Amino acid sequence: MSDADREQPFISHLIELRTRLLRIVVGVLLVFGVLSPFSNPIYTALAVPLTRHSKLIAIDVVSPFLTPLKFTLILAVFITVPWIFYQIWAFVAPGLYQREKRMVLPILTSSTLLFYCGMAFAYFVIMPVFFDFIARTTPEDVAVMTDINRYLDFVMMLFFAFGVAFEVPVATVILSLAGILSPDAMAAKRSYVIVGAFVVGMLLMPDVISQTMLAVPMWLLFEAGVFVSRLLLRRRGETQAAGG
Repeated sequence: MSDADREQPFISHLIELRTRLLRIVVGVLLVFGVLSPFSNPIYTALAVPLTRHSKLIAIDVVSPFLTPLKFTLILAVFITVPWIFYQIWAFVAPGLYQREKRMVLPILTSSTLLFYCGMAFAYFVIMPVFFDFIARTTPEDVAVMTDINRYLDFVMMLFFAFGVAFEVPVATVILSLAGILSPDAMAAKRSYVIVGAFVVGMLLMPDVISQTMLAVPMWLLFEAGVFVSRLLLRRRGETQAAGG
């Protein structure tokens, strides 16, 4: 095979990759374009857990304009995650075996749903509890007024932390199906997982309540992942026995 023949597939892969990346960018920008006129109400909804107890302020001159737009862009990325994963899937799928295709698609789907669940848990459960705790423990003569940029950074940290934490079942299933760790081996390390969950909560969360509310779901999701792994391995064994 000549050098030109070898370069042709490589160039075609680069063109395909560029096409997929452009589609991702266009998808994000389209959603952002639809949401941008509503950036202020969207940010107001994001701030509800805090504004129930205190006010937001803007320190920088342009932050009242840019910060809601910044969150709207981040939200557009979150909303288009299924589209992004589809483009990634469409790019890598031709090089996968049929068995790998059957495994990757459910993993991508469950990862997306669990990440959304983690964000929702942070917004509807963690943030109200946390800001209520802050309001009750603030000294009487102290007025709590948070900058809108810093509030956005804090919320994004929460969303990311809980979104990733809710991926624990997917990680356990992948380790199990790949043969790296069996469900029994993972269950035997339960005590280390619990300690690790509380260490992660301590590093990411600012108070004991939110630390516990991150660590306990991580542990329960680990248990759910071990349970699902056992079911999938049992089903795989039954299928192989029936085929053999």
